[in-house]
Amino acid sequence: MKDLFSDDSLRYKQARPAYSAEIVQEILKHVPERTFAWDCGAGSGQFTQLLAPYFEHVVATDISAAQLQQAPYFENVSYQLQAAEQTTIPEHSVDLVTVAQAIHWFDFEAFYKEVKRVLKAQGVLAVIGYGLIQVQDAAINALVQQLYAETLKDDWDRERRYIDELYQTIPFPFYEQAVPELRLEYQWTPQQLISYLNTWSALKHYHDHNTDDPLQPISEALQAGPEYLDVTFPVLLRVGMREK
Repeated sequence: MKDLFSDDSLRYKQARPAYSAEIVQEILKHVPERTFAWDCGAGSGQFTQLLAPYFEHVVATDISAAQLQQAPYFENVSYQLQAAEQTTIPEHSVDLVTVAQAIHWFDFEAFYKEVKRVLKAQGVLAVIGYGLIQVQDAAINALVQQLYAETLKDDWDRERRYIDELYQTIPFPFYEQAVPELRLEYQWTPQQLISYLNTWSALKHYHDHNTDDPLQPISEALQAGPEYLDVTFPVLLRVGMREK
């Protein structure tokens, strides 16, 4: 699993979109027992905090100590520095495994082997993510799409394609459950948009070999734009039961 976010862990925590309660409720429909959950690739605990009220105990793991240090405290949550593909979690002990915006970095085969080892017989895996941002303001949106698809086209890690393909092309060896289409919707200030774009891993790679600021056209357009921006993200969600 790659670690691209330790260096800017606080910025990542503050600028990334929050997951909705609607996502959690949709997942919980498929989880018969709620004793123990494992949030894998938990980062700064964005999804962990939504699981905490529903389970007796939650283990949240990540390979980035810097990210985990930014996570919120809950009495029933244990944050642990562990790789997705090999953990100390007891076998057949977990009711729900979640992975939010991280599975595309994993070794699929090794991770799924670990998931099947730790899940109970009726346990569930939920893979969550969000796709490319859309801004309602047409001019700003055009600049964001240009940044994504043209300016940074050679700087995205190859794993990013799984998000572009809405997680539909990842291997998923589980009994998949039907889920509705969901979206994340926000009203952001221009600064929130810039802060979010600054968390893109491709932007970090771009700065490794360029001195200009690829966000400048967007920043300039925002100065003359609206005070608030309506933005949306398509939710990527796959839910599966453990194979028998």
